[in-house]
Amino acid sequence: MATTSTLTGNFAGTKAQGYLYPAVMTANTLTNNIIETHENVKYKLNLRNLATTGFLADATCDFSATGDVSLSDVVLEPKQLEVNIQLCKDDFRTQWEALEMKGKLLGQEIPASFQEFFISKIQALTAKDVENAIWQGTAVAGSFLGFEAILTATAGVVPVTGATLSAANIIAELGKVYDAIPDSVFSQPDDAFIAISIKASKFYQTALGSLTQHYLNQSVVGAKPMDYNGIKLVVCNGLSADTMVATVKGNLHFGTNVLTDMNEVIILDMAMLDASQNVRYASGFTAGCQITNPTDIVHYT
Repeated sequence: MATTSTLTGNFAGTKAQGYLYPAVMTANTLTNNIIETHENVKYKLNLRNLATTGFLADATCDFSATGDVSLSDVVLEPKQLEVNIQLCKDDFRTQWEALEMKGKLLGQEIPASFQEFFISKIQALTAKDVENAIWQGTAVAGSFLGFEAILTATAGVVPVTGATLSAANIIAELGKVYDAIPDSVFSQPDDAFIAISIKASKFYQTALGSLTQHYLNQSVVGAKPMDYNGIKLVVCNGLSADTMVATVKGNLHFGTNVLTDMNEVIILDMAMLDASQNVRYASGFTAGCQITNPTDIVHYT
């Protein structure tokens, strides 16, 4: 009798967290820890813009309120999304078995079961799509409004006219972004950053290795620091090739419900239904982006 492997399972609410959290929260930008993440948004989240002036005053014996605090709200409303994928077990079984044997020989950690291996593949695909949507997403089906669209549409964001980036101009173009960074951001060097694309990061490495005086005389040997005049450069895989964003962590927000009881993962083995080797994976979760304090965000495009 042939051995059968059944992958069917239904994980709802908190039980789904172990599967959805890695799928969503391992998006490159989120693991870089440069934006605020809100992981238990059930419906909407009000985010506060805070502006303050004039707190210092001459001392007196009495209490007298000083300064002005201006509060305004923006709403982060994650969008309901789903992942429906059908894959053939046979396409992955050989790969899993090879890794399992390799793991036994070399002590390499691999998923203990075929189901975990199968899900890990889907988690990687989901994380990639979430990463792209965080930056380039639009209000179309299967996506959500990403930072690039939000920044373009929001008044007060500091605009910088961009160019088609290359190794020849990347340092000068980064200089434009650097010069445009508001003092309120520049005064927070530990939190300030410039988000750049994979393409831009490659150009920057090449440029540093091509300068007349090479960094540490390394030329093209070794990785160069991802830093521009003390402001860290962070590579965001989902960012458009010729786009850059400079700000501090507290001004970019991502919300999802992966830590609530409002999500679900279903794994359905089709063998007993249609005698096929297909497995269907379905999950539901929410995701969305929002910004605060737009005057503290530089958008190069």
